[in-house]
Amino acid sequence: MQKNLNVAHEGFLKNLSIPAFNEMQVTTIEKAAAANNLMLLAPTGSGKTLAFLVPMVDKLRPDAVGVQALIVVPSRELALQIEQVFRLMKTSYKVSCCYGGHSVKIEQNSLSDAPAVIIGTPGRLADHIFRKSFDSRTVKMVVLDEFDKSLQMGFHEQLIVIFKALTGKQQHLLTSATRLEVWPDFLPFTKPETINYLKDEADSKLKLKLIHTSSIEKVETLMRLVAGFNQEVCLVFCNHREAVERISALLAQHKIEHGILHGAMEQIDREKNLIKFRGGAHNILIATDLASRGLDIPEIKHVVHYQLPPQQEAFIHRNGRTARMQSEGQAYLVLANDETLPGYIDKSVEEIFVDKKLKRPIPPTYSCLYISAGKKDKISKGDIVGLLTKKGGLQSDDIGLIVTLDFSSYVSVKRSLVDQALAKIKNEKLKNTKVKIEVAS
Repeated sequence: MQKNLNVAHEGFLKNLSIPAFNEMQVTTIEKAAAANNLMLLAPTGSGKTLAFLVPMVDKLRPDAVGVQALIVVPSRELALQIEQVFRLMKTSYKVSCCYGGHSVKIEQNSLSDAPAVIIGTPGRLADHIFRKSFDSRTVKMVVLDEFDKSLQMGFHEQLIVIFKALTGKQQHLLTSATRLEVWPDFLPFTKPETINYLKDEADSKLKLKLIHTSSIEKVETLMRLVAGFNQEVCLVFCNHREAVERISALLAQHKIEHGILHGAMEQIDREKNLIKFRGGAHNILIATDLASRGLDIPEIKHVVHYQLPPQQEAFIHRNGRTARMQSEGQAYLVLANDETLPGYIDKSVEEIFVDKKLKRPIPPTYSCLYISAGKKDKISKGDIVGLLTKKGGLQSDDIGLIVTLDFSSYVSVKRSLVDQALAKIKNEKLKNTKVKIEVAS
């Protein structure tokens, strides 16, 4: 049996183009094989998704009837990210993803032929339980990913609905980036076995820098700061979406490429901006705390706090986007003269000064192309690479990240080659179908 698992694990690594599991993943996979209830404490970006997907797949049975595993996550972005990793593993099991913002009917149709795995947000899963879209009594394993975030976001009542519908005999695997002091009553256990990979703050290689400015010049000071990074990857955090929009307007006015992310955006716009950021078409992302956890985004060189959060926990999660694992990182605090540092920040933080003159950064290496066809149209990443190399005149190393959604696809192409590639494929078909291909808006 162990030999078969080892072969399967080697297959997952090959399909994901990963040389080996990291130490945390190996430990979790081994512990989850025996523990009924397991809590994994690990920082954002450390590879928790694979740490729970692999032992979950190990326990799935091809001859079982009904839903075998439930993965509960706090956000639709995280649900889609996990679904993508699961599909890349190329198992033989069906997976369905359930989240708000699109048709319940489409999800019900998918659930009518019970998948082995359901990934979903608490609210949408509770809704499906009320609708009896699937039989929850067959579930043998429950993963609560970013569990502390689900509680923090107020999903307590929805989680109660989910757990009441379960038998209580299933295995549980929880992940969290912070320690839980109190365990909710709806959980059928109180003291799970715990694996702790959280770093002490003293061990962090994060360096804090403070920038003082006037209230009137705060946005311009921020712009000069991020422009000075010269397209090194940067994530700017705000407490409110109005600040995100205000900063974005100024950057756009000065023709500085960037993306934004906040909860009031349409889902497709959120996905598109994250794809551009991950693919190097945008190296600056202005966001609310929606971007602080659970998203598949690259290692961040610079984290900037345009507005400091009231709670230390949120500050820690934001900073967790940089100085991960053994890396070093910088975090900047932009403070207006009428603002004060919160009590959780040491007042001796080093102060720096931003250049008074704006240095417009070079454009990002990549540009992002939109293609009006996706997975539901039977379009694969190989099809897209084939079109761009055989007809568009590109080499494989001119092409970066490719993401295929249900009815659209996005591909990063070296910015200097985009115009000539588009001209060559203007009237070409993709898998015998006429599609629109253009620079993503």
